[in-house]
Amino acid sequence: MEITRPRLFLILCLLVHSSSLKILKRQKRNWIIDSFTIREDHEGGFPYELGLLQVENKFSFSKIHGQGVEEEPKNILKINENTGMLTVHGPVDYEKFRVLKLTFQAYDQEKKEIDTQLGVEILIIDANDNPPIFEHDRYEVSIEESTPQGTEFTIIKANDDDSTENNRLFDFKIISVIPDPFDLEFYLTQFKSTATVSFKGCLDHEKADAYIIKVEAKDRGEEVQLSSFATIIINIEDGNNHLPVITGQSGSGRVKEGEENVLVKRLQVTDRDTKGTSAWRAKYQIKEDENRNFKITTDPETNEGLLYVEKPLDYEESHEKHLNISVQNEAPYYSCKVEKRSTTGLWKVNTIGSNTLTLSTTKVTVIVEDVNDPPIFDMTNKHVTLAENTKAGLYLATFAATDPDPDSSASTIVYTKGDDPADWVTVDPKTGNITTTEIIDRESHFVKDNTYKVTIYAADNGLPPMTGTATLNIHITDENDNVPRLTETTLDICQSDGLSQANITAFDLDQDPFGGPFSFKLQEKEKGKWKIDPTQGYTTKLVKERTVHSGEYDLVLKVSGLQGEEAVYNLSVIVCNCVDITKPNCRILKAKGSGVGGGAVGIIFLSMLLLSAVLLLVFLLTCKTEYQPMPDHNDSRLGHLSNIEKPGTDCNVELVYRRKLPRRPSKRKPSIDAGGQHVTNQQWDHFYRLKMEQRYQRWCSWQEAWARHADQEINVMQHTMILKVLQDKLYALSAPEEELGDYDPHNYTEEGDEKHNFDLDAISIPDIPSDPELDLDLDFKFDTLASICLSSKRPCLQYKT
Repeated sequence: MEITRPRLFLILCLLVHSSSLKILKRQKRNWIIDSFTIREDHEGGFPYELGLLQVENKFSFSKIHGQGVEEEPKNILKINENTGMLTVHGPVDYEKFRVLKLTFQAYDQEKKEIDTQLGVEILIIDANDNPPIFEHDRYEVSIEESTPQGTEFTIIKANDDDSTENNRLFDFKIISVIPDPFDLEFYLTQFKSTATVSFKGCLDHEKADAYIIKVEAKDRGEEVQLSSFATIIINIEDGNNHLPVITGQSGSGRVKEGEENVLVKRLQVTDRDTKGTSAWRAKYQIKEDENRNFKITTDPETNEGLLYVEKPLDYEESHEKHLNISVQNEAPYYSCKVEKRSTTGLWKVNTIGSNTLTLSTTKVTVIVEDVNDPPIFDMTNKHVTLAENTKAGLYLATFAATDPDPDSSASTIVYTKGDDPADWVTVDPKTGNITTTEIIDRESHFVKDNTYKVTIYAADNGLPPMTGTATLNIHITDENDNVPRLTETTLDICQSDGLSQANITAFDLDQDPFGGPFSFKLQEKEKGKWKIDPTQGYTTKLVKERTVHSGEYDLVLKVSGLQGEEAVYNLSVIVCNCVDITKPNCRILKAKGSGVGGGAVGIIFLSMLLLSAVLLLVFLLTCKTEYQPMPDHNDSRLGHLSNIEKPGTDCNVELVYRRKLPRRPSKRKPSIDAGGQHVTNQQWDHFYRLKMEQRYQRWCSWQEAWARHADQEINVMQHTMILKVLQDKLYALSAPEEELGDYDPHNYTEEGDEKHNFDLDAISIPDIPSDPELDLDLDFKFDTLASICLSSKRPCLQYKT
């Protein structure tokens, strides 16, 4: 519903009329009473009566609320509820409370609050109850003795918390100075609440090294003035107002020529300034030392001047050195003297600085003693140029030296060679002529930057002998005396579906124009298998054609230099399947995967088994000493064949070789021996057994020696064979595409070709030695004996690598 403007105006008028009635009604019940004052510096006792609250209507009871009652400052004001008398129970600080505002509440006889409020104001009158307070109770400052008058060297500050102007403002004043200053007056310059401290006249550390100044700050209160005090301590640092004076010198004053860093003199000084300060420490200066052969320092303990020879002196140049040495202090000299005082402004003083002073000076004489000086070369460095490969005996240069000593007419100078690392030159000891003794090679590692250096000495015969040194610089020009070289002649190339190649780099020790670029060329027979691309340059590539398979190849490469010099090199090239084609390396055995395959484990196991079998065979071939029974053909009572001379040797092996021995006649007629004695069959059998035993022993001894020799040779061949088998098997593992045990045959010769250039070692086994005494008709029972004695003749293996 829209409200029209006349209706809205009517509503506003009614609201204003209602509020006005309430205000008028409340104003009719307010009373205004007089204000009271309280002096901040009330000197009477507490409590005291401030005044009676008087109102138009009389009430039975009254109370007050606000500042001074339950608000800060609390419990200062109280009212008699029956009479309305206000009392003050403590002081009030004007700087915190300028006025106290209270509310008076009236009650009727029935102690009912009457809707009447009275406002009470109590004004606080300011009093001078705060003295000026310094920012610091104690100030301390140090100033140099040479500080000029009028310098402001410190600032003091104070503050007064009173409010009224007279009580708040204050003045600074110097009360006392201890000790009493002489030719000196301190004064203050005030600006509002701060003041600077200065002085008139001259400071003198010798008269007083410190001053204590008492300063007062006093306010301008009308009834009473309050004040406070601070102390200023001024330390006077000793200045250089006394010059050092040289009083003497000590020391030999002598030095040998050629010596350096030698103390020759000590200079003594006196100074009345404080020891250890910059005003006391001496600083010396040397005059008339054009060559700067001397230096002088200061002893920090004694303040003495220490005169040193810094650069060697030459007796032949001067026998004596005369020096003038002056002294002053590290701190500049300053002197102040008061000439006239005045009540206003600064005083008139006279100051003296270092620029107007005459320093203390003394003369020092240093005597130079003569010693034997080394010979002096007319030129300490000489340069010669020659071509390399020049024949020995070439004259290069002559070094000449003279003796600078005065009595050098009787001296003899001998020339010798010092540093000659390649021993290429010789020096004539009398003339100093230098000639070559060897052919000089520019490419030698003793030559640096085409220059070879030789050190030459010249020694005199003085006491002690002295030596001078010079250097000969031999500059060597290059010749074309080197052929091109290859950085590497062993190459690895990987099998790949793409381009297979290896880099070949050539270099020449000679300089341009005797070096590269180079020309590369393979033999004609390599065409279709290998090629060089490019054929010229410093680096080329050996490219493998697809017809070349894995294996080792020997290639011949000719490298030619820019001037036509050439060299032929044998390239050892290995082609293999690489694990990483970016890093060819065919000389490392590679296995599939990260571990050893089952085939390799089998090969290793079989090799170990074969080695164990060989060791077992050697063990079985070991001969042991024992007696072997030999059965008889007809009669078992014949006993055993035994060695009556020494124990026999029996080799327990299978029968590998058998020879039919002669059989003994089964019967033999009795015969007559040489002595005419009759020999029976039994005696003949006994004799026959002894004879056979002796022959058996000789037989076995020979077979045993032969067997030892054969065993050693067989063991070596078997060991070589095992290593070869292992090598072939492991190499087969390195080629992933080849099967185990699949070997390429080695062609030693072609069928029908009787010419060959190889030999096979042969091991020959000697036949059984022929012994007529062994040609007996022995029966089959001696076969066992024969097998034992012939046990060493067994099949032999021959393998040639």
